[in-house]
Amino acid sequence: QVQLVESGGGLVQAGGSLRLSCAASGRTFSSYAMGWFRQAPGKEREFVAAISWRAITTYYADSVKGRFTISRDNAKNTVYLQMNSLKPEDTAVYLCTAVRTTSLRVGVRPEEYDYWGQGTQVTVSS
Repeated sequence: QVQLVESGGGLVQAGGSLRLSCAASGRTFSSYAMGWFRQAPGKEREFVAAISWRAITTYYADSVKGRFTISRDNAKNTVYLQMNSLKPEDTAVYLCTAVRTTSLRVGVRPEEYDYWGQGTQVTVSS
């Protein structure tokens, strides 16, 4: 079992930056691929970014490519999402997710992940 707790969300003006963190419980964090999804009111859960267990592979949604960076610190059991040049359309609840795998392929669909955090709200004002 893995428990995930996100932090770092908030209100920011367009063009600003935020860094989200996701702290994971458990001693096998390094064996998990990690991802970030987001969900806006009335919309489906949307893939944002993912990182493989040894951070060899990262993958981004086209909508955030070049603006967001996913990273992980296995010694701290934490995955990060650095978000720059934020836009109003980035407003959503951001959710951290995990799946135990040593594959270099990372998933982009919610059903490919087993564990989810509660989410952190990101609001970007225009």
